[in-house]
Formats: sequence, C-alpha cells, structure tokens
Amino acid sequence: MIRSIKTHQRRCLLFNAGLMPYIDAHLWQRSLLQERIHEPHLDDVLILLEHPPVYTLGQGSNPEFLKFDQKNSQFDVHRVERGGEVTYHCPGQLVGYPILNLRHYRQDLHWYLRQLEEVLIRVLAIYGLSGDRLPGFTGVWLEGRKVAAIGIKVSRWITMHGFALNVCPDMSGFAHIIPCGIADKPVGSLAQWIPGITCQEVRTHIAQCFVEVFGVELVEVNYPH
Repeated sequence: MIRSIKTHQRRCLLFNAGLMPYIDAHLWQRSLLQERIHEPHLDDVLILLEHPPVYTLGQGSNPEFLKFDQKNSQFDVHRVERGGEVTYHCPGQLVGYPILNLRHYRQDLHWYLRQLEEVLIRVLAIYGLSGDRLPGFTGVWLEGRKVAAIGIKVSRWITMHGFALNVCPDMSGFAHIIPCGIADKPVGSLAQWIPGITCQEVRTHIAQCFVEVFGVELVEVNYPH
C-alpha cells in the first residue's frame, strides 16, 4: 500500500491492469463514472494499463489530423468523449485513467490538468529528467519532444480518461497521424533517454507521484476480470 504523508487522506483504489483493448477500458471507465455519479461517496479510482495499437479522437477532433482514410483502414480507431485531438496508444505506453470526484479536491478543470502534468513531471524527475509544460498546450515535453498526452472528460465533477506516457513504445504508429494536432513538435519516449526502461517500473513511480500530488491513500486492488 502506498500512503500519502498528508493527515487527511481520501482513499483511491489502484487497478494495475495489463494489456487491455481500448473499447473494454472505455466501457469500464464509463461504468465507474456512472456508479460515482449516483453514489458520490464511492472511493476514487486510478487505472494503470497498456493498450494494443489504437487511435483515438477527442469529441471535437479534426479528422484531417489522420494521415489515412478512416473508412478504408486496417487501423483500430475510436472517437470518444474526451477533449483533445487524435492520439495513438500501443504497448510500451503507460496509460492512466483517474476516476476522481473533483468535489473532494478542487472544482477546477485547469487545476486538474496541471495536477496530472505535475504527476508526470515528478516521475521524470525521479530519472533525473526535466519535464516541461508548454504555454497554451496540455501535456509534458522533454527536450522539445512530447512524451505525455493528456485528455479528460468530466461529468458532474467526476473525471474519466486521463494521461498517456510514452515509456518504451514502438513509435512508428505516430507516423500515421499528426499527434494531438501539433505538426511542428515531435513526439518522444522515455526509452530515448533511458534505454531499457520498462512500464512495470514506471507504474510504481506514477503511483507514488500520484499520491504526492493528490494527497490520497492509494490502495491496490485486483482487477475484476
């Protein structure tokens, strides 16, 4: 169990899931969100997992940022209710889905986005890397390369979707899109700075930094297969 040093702690359940199809994870998130809309006292949740190769578009995404014909493609593509433009998920990218009731934190979406960035910036700092924010953009950059994308959806102050950190993925999938709609800034992965890094070790660091930033008591539970 990972505990916060703060005196007042809200419980947050940690699900360390493995490789999960995007559509399954999306349905799981929506179920958790609806439960918490109807029963706001339920514990918060943090899901950490990886996805098979998949492209996702936010609700207002511009399809022109896809470099392929979505109707005649072998790629798995989903348009979902999060904010942000098109992104790519694949094994080696660690995805985090916090299901939080922001009434217990701060009812401010900009604050929440900055907190998610802070979690990831602290993870990079553990490796001696200096993660950056870019004014006007959401996400985390490392020496000019975007290593983490963030896109959220909030309903009645309950969050879903979240962040994707490129740890050691096959980066070739990003070549088929303009990631996050940003044509002039390349994407990167931590493996470019830290050869041999794995998602398994980074999961532990994300959990600890999440505890520090949100001041929760993180309780690891088994994924309900």
